[in-house]
Amino acid sequence: MIHRALFRCSLAVLLTLATAVLPLRAVADELLVFAAASLKPALDEIISTPDAKALGGIKASYAASSQLEHQIEAGAPASIFISADEDWMDAAAAKGRVVEATRVDLLGNALVLVAPKDSTLALTIAPKFDLAGALGADGRLALGEPNSVPAGKYARASLTSLGVWDSIRPRVVSADNVRAALNFVARGEAPLGIVYRSDAVSEPAVRVVGTFPDASHAPIVYPAAIVAGHDTPMARKLLGLLRAPSSQAIFVRHGFDAPAKR
Repeated sequence: MIHRALFRCSLAVLLTLATAVLPLRAVADELLVFAAASLKPALDEIISTPDAKALGGIKASYAASSQLEHQIEAGAPASIFISADEDWMDAAAAKGRVVEATRVDLLGNALVLVAPKDSTLALTIAPKFDLAGALGADGRLALGEPNSVPAGKYARASLTSLGVWDSIRPRVVSADNVRAALNFVARGEAPLGIVYRSDAVSEPAVRVVGTFPDASHAPIVYPAAIVAGHDTPMARKLLGLLRAPSSQAIFVRHGFDAPAKR
């Protein structure tokens, strides 16, 4: 009787442990993509396609590329990293945090000046253009943090090249990422903002006032790579899917460009 009771008790414990392990295994089998905040609308659509679902569980975490790189450096369990600029991918590569052989230029983009949808502002983006005057007496210019967020870095470089950065620097409101900068304008909290074209396409509450000249800033490149320690067949298949014509068509529809040829 004692042996039977012990057997039943042991069996119950094993069944409990087996049940407890299943959710952990399911989580472990998921792919986690760390992606620049500007990718959210397009990447969410791609993840929901049948081709992506056929690969298994895929989740995405969105933030500024700088924040994502720091999290990967700290050991976050991301499988794929997609940065909005080369600098933060370079930083991850220099620390051995990505599989260099898997690195690809995934996408391109453009930098635009946006205003709330009901704004009637007309402004030509050119050297020495009166951006400060367009902001009005108390208006602020929303953009990603210009020292770390890629969209903010591109914006500062472009405004510097055009000779207007010094005149508007005191009036900049810095956001944690480019989507947050977009929201400042969409909610009417800032009369103007600088974001990616893809952000403007995704937000009906803003309109594009003008596009910054490509020559005024470094090429906007979105590199992608598999994170070191997560180089699995599933990760490689997902990276391949992101480069496939079907996915690239979704990216383009959301305002991105095909990657520039090196």
